[in-house]
Formats: sequence, structure tokens, C-alpha cells
Amino acid sequence: MPDSPVAAAGAWADDVAMGLRVADPAGELAGVRLLPDAPVPLQEFQRNGGTWELTLPRPPLSRLEYLLELRYPDGTVKVGTDPANPLRAAGAFGAKSVLEFPGYRRPAWLSEPADPGGSRTLEVPVLDELLSVRVWAPTGTRSSELLPLLVVHDGPEYDALASLTRYLGAGVRGRWLPRLRAALLSPGPRNSWYSANARYARALRHAVLPALDGRFGVSCRIGMGTSLGALAMLHAYCRYRDSFDALFLQSGSFFTPDTDRQERRFPHYRRIIGFTADVRGGGLPARPVPTVLTCGAIEENAANNRLMTRTLGAHDYPASLHEVADMHNYTAWRDAFDPFLTGLLQRVAA
Repeated sequence: MPDSPVAAAGAWADDVAMGLRVADPAGELAGVRLLPDAPVPLQEFQRNGGTWELTLPRPPLSRLEYLLELRYPDGTVKVGTDPANPLRAAGAFGAKSVLEFPGYRRPAWLSEPADPGGSRTLEVPVLDELLSVRVWAPTGTRSSELLPLLVVHDGPEYDALASLTRYLGAGVRGRWLPRLRAALLSPGPRNSWYSANARYARALRHAVLPALDGRFGVSCRIGMGTSLGALAMLHAYCRYRDSFDALFLQSGSFFTPDTDRQERRFPHYRRIIGFTADVRGGGLPARPVPTVLTCGAIEENAANNRLMTRTLGAHDYPASLHEVADMHNYTAWRDAFDPFLTGLLQRVAA
């Protein structure tokens, strides 16, 4: 395979347009294609002398994550990050290049002093697996101290890719968050466990939560998750109304046949749509808890998140959806912690 050509000028953006340019002075490439994480009207680059160029209208986003597909005359295809754009975002499926649009700002708490806290790890038997749970708490916290407990699906990923415990540490040190603990649950076989799986919900309620309650002082529980992890938190609460006192759900995969036909080949699609139909039909506990949802305004889950928020509201749940100018990725979820998770934690701990 030929070496990747070095991109010249890389990526640029202004208030109305964006562009990319890949240098190919020796004519080694047969084509270049943009692989964005958002729908855009154009994706194929055009040759312009010794470069390949793409200019298109700015999408309704604050930032865009993307890869480049480089095609060679011998049929070889190479997909990777943009070599001329040093800005990267880590993700569950690897790094992507990032183009930040004018006006985008990283959260202020990323640069604020933070309490590093301390962690303890326990393992809980769940569905023939050992589920690893790392429990973070502010420095010097006694195990018996009664504190709110944030229970987080995909917890290690949230921490590594969205700086969750740094957010908590900054908030606790700055006193704009209450003192609290966070239980970071490893995902296990997440597609099976997190897809409205009754056996997993039972294990969460009757094995994981009692293990935490037995080791730590817990004043209340807040369930948190993203994508399928958000769906699983709502599902667990619907089956066991004493499991959580509030929910923070990001880009939840609340599939319905009307909004998510593109997901019908997912192995557990029918189980998910059965659960969401049950919720829409009134299958919610008669114990409304504060529920905050966030979602990218143009991501695929936007429609089902709007529908779920309306459903919760119709059953007297204090539910709110906050749409952000980003997509289905950990940076988008990180950027929504403050003020949306902040407000929920302040409210629950009051």
C-alpha cells in the first residue's frame, strides 16, 4: 500500500461553510471521501491540481468528528484520521479527527482544579459474569458517610472518554456539586445486558445495588447512562421503582418502529421496541422521579428521545430534554454534564 499523502491546509470552518484539503502532488490517489459522524450533503472530494478538496455548508453542529477514506488506483482503500488536522477525539471505536466550528468552547471545568478523589473496586456476580464496579468518592470520604450515589452504565468509558470523575472532582472542589459517590459499572456484554433485558435489570436491582448499599452509605441513587446504557437505566427503573431516585439519560436508544426502522437488524430490536411500547402505553411506575435527557439535535436518536420525553411528561414525570449541537459521541455527552447533570445533582441532593 502506498504511504498516505500528507494533507495540506487540513480542515477549516467559518460561520457558514467548512472545507478540507488533502495534498496529492504525485497523483497517487484515485479518490477521497469524507466519512463524517453527521449527515452532510456532500462527501466526495474533487481533484484540484495536486490536491483533493471538499467545501460544503456548515452543518448545524458546534463540532464535527470525521475520518477520511483514501482510495488508490489498485483498489486499495485506507480509512483513517486526517493527517493534517492534529485535533482528535477518542471514542469507543477509536480516534476521529475533529473540526471545531466558531463559537465552540470546551467545558470550563476541564481546566478548573479538581479533587482527584479515591476509588475502590468490587466485583459482583451478574449473569454468569463478574461485573467490575469502581466506586469513586471525594478524598477522605468515610465508607459510612451518607452520600448520593451516581450509578453509571459504561462507567469506565464515561471516565476515560468523557472525564466523568474529573467533572465530579471539579464540582465537589468548587462546591457547585454536592459531595457524592459514583459507581462506574463496567459494561460486560452490553448489547445483550443493556437492551431491555429483564435478567440484567433483576441482577442490577438485587445484586449490584445491594452490594453497593452494603459497603457504602447511600442517601439516594441517580441512574446514568448513554445510548443503550440509558435505555437500560430507564428499563431497570420501570421494573423496580425503588432502584433510583432520579435518572440522567443521554442519547437513549428508545427505539420505536416509527422512528428507528434503520435499527431493525439489531439482534434485540424487538425486545427494545416492546419495552418502549409498554412505556408509551402507561408502563411507568406511579412514582415519578426527576429525569433529565440530553441528545444531539440531529443524531438518529433525537426523534425517539423527543417521544420518550413527551411520554414521561404525560405521566407527570418532571422530565426535560436538552438538545445539543453535536452527535452521538462521548465529547457531546461530556459537554452536556454542565449544566444539565449539575442541575439534576443539585436538585436531588437538596
